[in-house]
Amino acid sequence: MGAGWRRLWLTMAVGGIGLSLYALWLTVDEFRDRASSERDIAAACDHLVTGAQVMDLQGGMVRAQSDDDDDYRLDARHLPSACTIYKVSGSRKTDLFRLIVESSDDAEPVNMISDGSPFFTREGSYPKDDVTAAADREPEAWPLGDGTLGSYTNIRTTIRAECGPGSGKAVPGLLHVTAVGRYPEVSAEDRQRLARLARSATQQLTQRIGCRTQIPSLPDQMTTVPLKLRPAASATGSCRWAGQLGKEQGAGRLPDRALTIPAREANPVEGCLLAVGPARVRAIAGGLDGDQRDYAEGALRYSPWWLRTVSYFGADANSVGYDATGDDQRLKPGTAGGGDGIWWASSICNGKPALHALTADRLYSDVLGHKARRSMFRAYVDDITTRRGCTHVTYPTAKDFHDL
Repeated sequence: MGAGWRRLWLTMAVGGIGLSLYALWLTVDEFRDRASSERDIAAACDHLVTGAQVMDLQGGMVRAQSDDDDDYRLDARHLPSACTIYKVSGSRKTDLFRLIVESSDDAEPVNMISDGSPFFTREGSYPKDDVTAAADREPEAWPLGDGTLGSYTNIRTTIRAECGPGSGKAVPGLLHVTAVGRYPEVSAEDRQRLARLARSATQQLTQRIGCRTQIPSLPDQMTTVPLKLRPAASATGSCRWAGQLGKEQGAGRLPDRALTIPAREANPVEGCLLAVGPARVRAIAGGLDGDQRDYAEGALRYSPWWLRTVSYFGADANSVGYDATGDDQRLKPGTAGGGDGIWWASSICNGKPALHALTADRLYSDVLGHKARRSMFRAYVDDITTRRGCTHVTYPTAKDFHDL
């Protein structure tokens, strides 16, 4: 071998060693970044989850970080509380994950009935062809199994734990632990990861505070939660009553679309979303006068007509609030009432309290009128209390349904 070839071989050998060392340095650096991120995540979420679990979301990552603000770092001693985690790529930081812990002893109820629209619309934006086709803003949560374990949507899972006899005096009666994927297109695999994160966090928390409970296993599959509304006339499950009401009373101004969830007798929370599609809006508009005709125009573009029903049973019925104009109003079992966009009734189901509520878009509520609102609410409460074998049903008075 000539001197030139020897020099070339040595140069290549040294270069190869250099590249190997550089690759090793990158590997070690990534390992350190990931280890540091895992520690930061665990600390930010009060060690209820491991950083490794969170960093496996969205296909896995090398770096992630929590929010520096204490308001976004979870402290299980002071509930409600939550932690927020971001994915870091270079100098870019994007939303990744949020863990929320709530209890029935909090100043805020664990179950909040929102008066916000389930449809993503904005006045002045380019209108959709069909604003009530899908609940793209606040879809209905499906029960995990029979519902006693909790509920889920396509981006979040909430695990519930009832603390039974033998728990400490300072232990709340009910805990809700929610894991949220804060990024677009949460995959089916990540839905399962979020559910495991929420369940493992619940296990850690219940053991830590002395909450005596048995947390069921997660179901083998968590199917995609549907967002598309279907004809109300053929609704089943939690919205079956609405289809029956339409058959009895005719179309009129009633909703013609429904988003239903499976009806499970053990489910502590059961809801139904109803809306008025474009064709029905136009048909109704012909019989409206004055401002109400403008309501119909808005319903086609940025202010869709909808209403929701929801019932809470047992421990969940003892911690329910209504978010109206920024003020939280608690609904108490054994009471009934209405106004300001909500109507509620009470009952006793299997010896435990239950609350049954209906909320409606304010403009649609005006279009319906108080007689139709009362008729719909009565049909809903009659159906669910009969189906669940409830007694001692307390209804709102007729005057609660009059226009404000």
